[in-house]
Amino acid sequence: MILISKRDFLRASAAAAALGVAGRARAQEMPAHERTLHEAARREGELTWYSGQYNAETSEAVGRAFTERYAGVRVNVVRSTSQVAFQRLSQDTRAGVAQCDVFSSTDFGHYSLLKRENRLLQYRPVNDEQLLPQLRRADPDGYYHTSFMGLYLMAHNTTKVSEADAPKKWTDVLDPRWRDQLAVGHPGFSGAIGIWAVQMRKMYGWDYFTRLERNRPQIGRSSMDPVTGLNAGERSVGIAVPSGTTLLSAQRGNPLRLIYPEEGVLATLSPSAIPRNAPHPNAAKLFMEFTASRYLSDTIRQTFGDPINPMVEPPPGSRAINDLKLIYPTQEEAERGVPEVRELWRDTFGV
Repeated sequence: MILISKRDFLRASAAAAALGVAGRARAQEMPAHERTLHEAARREGELTWYSGQYNAETSEAVGRAFTERYAGVRVNVVRSTSQVAFQRLSQDTRAGVAQCDVFSSTDFGHYSLLKRENRLLQYRPVNDEQLLPQLRRADPDGYYHTSFMGLYLMAHNTTKVSEADAPKKWTDVLDPRWRDQLAVGHPGFSGAIGIWAVQMRKMYGWDYFTRLERNRPQIGRSSMDPVTGLNAGERSVGIAVPSGTTLLSAQRGNPLRLIYPEEGVLATLSPSAIPRNAPHPNAAKLFMEFTASRYLSDTIRQTFGDPINPMVEPPPGSRAINDLKLIYPTQEEAERGVPEVRELWRDTFGV
């Protein structure tokens, strides 16, 4: 038996009362549509999020921020690269398992396929109207909704390469001087790298990758792996690295600097969706409302993620979206092109 003093009991009671007051205050701050969903979501108690958009640290922070705002609803974060998340979802479907409540990928093509196969729940978040105007109504039929804006560019280790000598264009990394100094992710695992490969092929043809292979780049899986290689000094230049992860690493003392390619920065405007067989549909709907609100953008900004809500300023060290030239394939190009570049990649790089 554990004994507790009267003083400790009173302290614990006071703390519980304070939490109760805070919880009621948060509930009162919620708009009516969120309060209704919150009550239903609390009865479900949890949701499982297949997160392929944010890194592990940010994904866990998003889960905590959601539960802090919507008490009594826990987020089970399953973090992986986008292609692995999609494979996991597909395996669930084949096995007749209902596990995923919210699916988030950087490969836009996943969503048109899932929609066509009638595997998504139709739900349009009310908070979608709070997003940046260009991000609203990702799907006119309301089956998926923008939850992520990733900017992918290049970076260099400043102790190995000076700013003056660093590449300025996407094509600069094809110069033989960068042999054995480059790092990049893999389109077979990373949705963002798949989108980047589609865009580079669109701009330069597959010869771009034939020439890149001659420079023997270090190939990881995630788009974030090159940042790790740069930090370790294993490579000098990272290709198609995420702005947020790179800035966070630099802020922690690593010798990294972003490179904004002259041709433009790759933008992945990526949605989330609720599978039709989601086991916790109300919690999933509430999570979708959260992703469009300023609370998600406030959270991801802490780890240098790019806000998708206009009420939240860009993170320190990043350029405003309006100041950037953005490049990206269309949704149709992404859906058709990503499977193609995956096969071409394996033929060219042998991995």
